[in-house]
Amino acid sequence: MATSSILKKTLTKSLNPCNKTPILIRSLSTATAAATHQQPQPDTDNNNNTFTFSDQTNKNDEIFIKGRKPAPATSVTMPMSFMTGSIVGKRFYKQVTTRECDDGVGWSVMLDYRTLKTPSKRPLKCSSLFLAKAIAAEWDYQLADGIRPFTMPLMKLACTALERVPLIRSKIIDSLMQRFNQDLVFCRAPDDDVLTSGVHELQVKKIDPLLKWVESEFGIKPVVYSSFFGGKQEDGLVKAVENLLKKTDDNELAAIDALASASHSLIISIAIFRGRLQIDEAIELIRLEEDMQVEKWGLVEGGHDLDVADLKVQISSAAVFLGLTRRFPSGV
Repeated sequence: MATSSILKKTLTKSLNPCNKTPILIRSLSTATAAATHQQPQPDTDNNNNTFTFSDQTNKNDEIFIKGRKPAPATSVTMPMSFMTGSIVGKRFYKQVTTRECDDGVGWSVMLDYRTLKTPSKRPLKCSSLFLAKAIAAEWDYQLADGIRPFTMPLMKLACTALERVPLIRSKIIDSLMQRFNQDLVFCRAPDDDVLTSGVHELQVKKIDPLLKWVESEFGIKPVVYSSFFGGKQEDGLVKAVENLLKKTDDNELAAIDALASASHSLIISIAIFRGRLQIDEAIELIRLEEDMQVEKWGLVEGGHDLDVADLKVQISSAAVFLGLTRRFPSGV
């Protein structure tokens, strides 16, 4: 027999005027007393423990219990998987806006009414309104079926500058300096071989002007070499470059590190940082030898073209991030 039928018969029998013993009332009193004796009283001040009964008539005598909804979250934190490039979930917001931080320092990105936070639950503070709007545009670009971090390079750089750089700043600088002697612009193809002489001539034409700028910037002429294992630059140049890195702020160092990772050249990264190279000029120097080979032997579709597109995204996003954080003061 169904539970609702049993309950109906019990109620009918208990409330029958001919029945002198209020069975239902006595049963409920006994059950309530037993529950009170066995369990602690609920905290009436806690909204999570408060329920309301709703009157549902003509619905098979069912009783519904509705709990009060918790207060909506005022912030949203990105999971750690955001930094790996995997899809982190469906789009859960409709509108993306920006507003000044509560302390008046920096700008926040808002997903509807929620303040955007980094994977370590720190508020995402942008140093300028322009950077905040650029990151907001990345979030607004996301499709309904999923949030794709690989389409949000500025957001990832902002999280890196806020979370990673302050904790391991010295390690980042040490890593950059360890690869300095093997910098792309210091490696020169041999000019005494028929297979490499053309590359050597192109490097002299395109890269030597950058090396002359390095000499004028730091007062020491760089050493070029043709060994695959690199060479050794003068200690004065190494020290000067290291001091430059130590004077950068967290945003600048995050951008330089990203540029160096993509270009395999700290010199090219510093040239972008100092305004000596534009994005297209930097990409040309990075791909100098490979583009020459492609021109000679042809492009491999699904290989060379994807490499070029990926390099453009990495260099462009880091350069744009650097410009948005350095050239516009907070509150502009």
